[in-house]
Amino acid sequence: MDRDQAKLFDDQLGLYDPSKTYLENWDEGPFPAKDFKLYEDKGEPELTFLGLPVYSPFGIPAGPLLNSNHIKFAFDGGFDVICYKTQRSVKFLANDFPNVLYLDIEGDLTIERAKQPLVGQPTTTKPLKNVSITNSFGNPSLGPDFWVDDLKKALTYEKKGQLLIMSVVGTIQEGFSQDDYYDDFAKAAKLAASTSVKAIEINLSCPNVASEGILCYTKEAVVAVCQKVKEAIGDTPLITKFGYFSKAQEQLLEDTLKDIEPLISAISAINTLPAPVVDRNGKQALPGEGRLSSGICGASIKWAGLDMVGRLNKLKAKNNWNYEIIGVGGVMGVNDFHSYREAGADVVQSATAAMWNTDLAAQIKANL
Repeated sequence: MDRDQAKLFDDQLGLYDPSKTYLENWDEGPFPAKDFKLYEDKGEPELTFLGLPVYSPFGIPAGPLLNSNHIKFAFDGGFDVICYKTQRSVKFLANDFPNVLYLDIEGDLTIERAKQPLVGQPTTTKPLKNVSITNSFGNPSLGPDFWVDDLKKALTYEKKGQLLIMSVVGTIQEGFSQDDYYDDFAKAAKLAASTSVKAIEINLSCPNVASEGILCYTKEAVVAVCQKVKEAIGDTPLITKFGYFSKAQEQLLEDTLKDIEPLISAISAINTLPAPVVDRNGKQALPGEGRLSSGICGASIKWAGLDMVGRLNKLKAKNNWNYEIIGVGGVMGVNDFHSYREAGADVVQSATAAMWNTDLAAQIKANL
C-alpha cells in the first residue's frame, strides 16, 4: 500500500493516516494541516451533558483518538465531547496492517446488503461526505502501565465546556471463566476511574475481535458487566456502547435496558455494522484469522445510527427512563448532526469524517 489515499483529502488529513500502521499513527499522529487553527469558544457554555457544562453537543467517539496527543488536537479543534480510544487492563496488539480500507458503497448499507461481501480498496475517489470505510483494529492497548498516566495527561487538555470520556473493554485471557471476563471490564473501568475522569464508557459492541464477540446482544452479559462496572466506579457516570439492534431485536433491546437503566447514565449507539470485506479477487481483504468480517463506518451506516437513536428515544419516553443518548454513525457533515439531534440524540459524535475533516466541529458550531 502507498500513500495515495493520504493525498485524496488534501489538507483535511488530520487524525489518522490509513497508509501508516496503527503504531505509526500512535507515535507520529495526529497530522494537522498547515493552516490548522485553534478553535476558541466565547462566553459561557449553555448546554449540559451528564449534568456537565459543554459548549456544543458534538465530538468524537472512541476510535480515532489514540492517545493524549490526539485528545489535545481534538479539543483544540473545538470537538467538545470526546472519547479516549478503548483501552484494556492488559497489553493487547493491534490487528495486522492494513486496518482501514475504503468501500465503494452507494446508498445505505442495509442489514441484508451487509451479508454480501464488500470490496475494500486502499484508495477512493469519493468526496469525504460520501465515504464509507472498514476499520479493523481489534481494540489494541499498550496496557494500564501506559494509558492510566496518559489519560491523566489527556485530562489536562480538557478545557471549560469540554468533556473527556474514557472507553474500556474486558479482555478474555487464558484460563478465564465467563465471570472472570466480566470482572475484567470492572478492573479496566476501576483503573479509569482512578484518574478522576468524569465519565466511563464500556464498549459492548466491537465486531473486530473475533474471540470476544459482540456482547450487547446477550442480555445476561450486558447486565452482569454493567453491575460489576458500576460497583467498581461508584458515582462516576456509566455509558454503554451498543451496536445496531434490528427491529426483530426490539424486545431484547427493551428488556436489556429495563435491567440496566438504573445503572447507566447514557447509551452510545451505534458502533459499526459488521460485513465481510474482500479484495478485487474475492479473497479476504484484511489479513489474519477471523478478519473476513469487520466493522463498517461512514456515510452508508447513517440510516442505522439514526434509526437506533430514534428507537432509544421512544423507549426512553415510553418507560419514563432517564438515560441520555449519544448518536454515532455516518455523521459526515452539518446536516447529519442536525438529523441526529432531531432524532433524539443529546450528543452527536463523528469518527470517519472527523478523522479527515478537522474543521467539522467549527462548521457545526457555526450552525448551532
